[in-house]
Amino acid sequence: AYNAEQMIELFRQAEAAGAQLVVFPELSLTGYTCADLFHSTALQNGARSALADYLAATASSEVISVVGLPLAHGQSLYNCAAVCQSGSVLGFVPQSCPSLPDEADTARYFTAADGTVDTDWNGQTVPFGSDLIFSCREMPAFCFGVEIGVDFWSVVPPSVGLSAAGATVICNPTASCEAIGKEARRRLAVEAHTARTVCGYVLASAGAGESTTDAVYGGHRLICENGEILAEGRPLECAEPLIVSEIDVEKLVGERMRKKRYSAATCTSARTVSFSMQVKKNNLTRKIAPLPFVPADIEELHARCKTVLSIQSAGLQRRIQAAYAKKLVIGISGGLDSTLALLVAARAIDALNRPRTDILAVTMPCFGTTARTKSNATVLCEELGVDFRCVDIFDAVNLHFRDIGHDASDRNATYENAQARERTQILMDLANDCGGIVVGTGDLSELALGWATYNGDHMSMYGVNASVPKTLIRHLVSFCADQYENEGKVSLAAALRDVVDTPVSPELLPADTDGKIAQKTEDLVGPYEIHDFYLYYMLRFGFSPEKLYRMASYALSSRYDEVTLRKWLGVFLRRFFSQQFKRSCLPDGPKVGSVSLSPRTDWHMPSDACSSLWMHEFETL
Repeated sequence: AYNAEQMIELFRQAEAAGAQLVVFPELSLTGYTCADLFHSTALQNGARSALADYLAATASSEVISVVGLPLAHGQSLYNCAAVCQSGSVLGFVPQSCPSLPDEADTARYFTAADGTVDTDWNGQTVPFGSDLIFSCREMPAFCFGVEIGVDFWSVVPPSVGLSAAGATVICNPTASCEAIGKEARRRLAVEAHTARTVCGYVLASAGAGESTTDAVYGGHRLICENGEILAEGRPLECAEPLIVSEIDVEKLVGERMRKKRYSAATCTSARTVSFSMQVKKNNLTRKIAPLPFVPADIEELHARCKTVLSIQSAGLQRRIQAAYAKKLVIGISGGLDSTLALLVAARAIDALNRPRTDILAVTMPCFGTTARTKSNATVLCEELGVDFRCVDIFDAVNLHFRDIGHDASDRNATYENAQARERTQILMDLANDCGGIVVGTGDLSELALGWATYNGDHMSMYGVNASVPKTLIRHLVSFCADQYENEGKVSLAAALRDVVDTPVSPELLPADTDGKIAQKTEDLVGPYEIHDFYLYYMLRFGFSPEKLYRMASYALSSRYDEVTLRKWLGVFLRRFFSQQFKRSCLPDGPKVGSVSLSPRTDWHMPSDACSSLWMHEFETL
């Protein structure tokens, strides 16, 4: 009776926090460690009475809760989870594998789940079995199943079949005692299991109220989604009894569709119990990464930088060998992208035990080139020891303007793109002249927005940055700066840091009166951290404009207001659809992460796809 009172109070707290699914520990109404007392009819009847009290107290709420109790069925006793809503039991789920002798040998008291039947609960017929999945009529993606305690550790846990049958969330009321190393093992196992089954997982373990005769129970609680811990209540630290987070079931269903994780052959039979629940907009509490391509943890970020640089370098090495390239030809502007490409080229050439002079770096100043970027380009090439050449294209571009009859005072797209195409022509011809290949510098963010000159900087023989977003490139260059500084190359590190601090610009329009960059990309097309946010969640999970906007308003609220986020979402959608023709003929480039726009392996889309559906949803935000 006391346990039921405490659970009712916790249920109300969870409901007030916005929860729609509440999970209590294994055998929560009686306690897990009753041992042979489970065979007492007094305890069994007391548990039924406590469940009736709990149901009566929660009858006015449509929130789902999972409550543990021993339940007699036929001539057997089962360790059960009662799935409750609005004062009724939707179903009883018995434990499938009640045995774990190193903790409490529950097989001594309880029978394993056997078959699919119904049972009687206070005159009502209630589904009974380990094959039950509970599905929301109003939101079919919210479909959950239950496995109990040590079922999770069996060779083929019930959650595998439940997930294959459609459950996006698995609830585990458990009672796992604490021991050295057990917490980490439990957490790692849940992370790995949810990544394999692409599901959400809610684990609630028995805590300090349990008997400590031979074990201590710490109340470990986990909410996990597809390999990521969303919320955790650490064992033996139960000052706050509730942990609350949101599981994105739409995201899980989309992930399963894309990966085809479950085919008809893998799906197992299950009985579906339908329930109704009003779909409402909850306040978000889970962490949504504002920079999804950039880990917040510094050690993880450094590890990612190492991995990305290694992948880029390995891909370029193989291309050098396959093309029998005598030289790598790279256009160096003093900006982020070309700097990263140069650093990757240096790593690749070093790995092949070839001299750095096998890299031909070419700077091609014109109307918008500033002293700052030109100086940084020069320092980088000299410090890295590459073959360096400066080709001034001012006269060539002006001659081209005269040839095509363009007025040089008209600074339109022709004015800008003529410079980009002239630079690409020079790089291609130099590559022919020295038996080399042109290494492309354009990045993933630019490709998503179409911020590249078709057949200009859009083209190369191998684009090393093609799947690296702008927000990550800054950190890659900074990471290399730190490495070079540790090696005592102070001038090189300083130049790299200044590149990071330089405003992103194509430098195709003349500088201002102070000789500083006047054409700033992010003033024209929007902040890259906003576009990278939309890019990641739209490509990776297929989220709609409405969902992208809501997530950005939550994750980026400390940086941008909603008006700004909405404005750039419209720009992102319009440019993403209209610029696909540039992505349909991209040169090869190494894939470094889960998001790529390669037309061969990752993103297939008609160049003339219609954006009406997306733009209509955007316009109604």
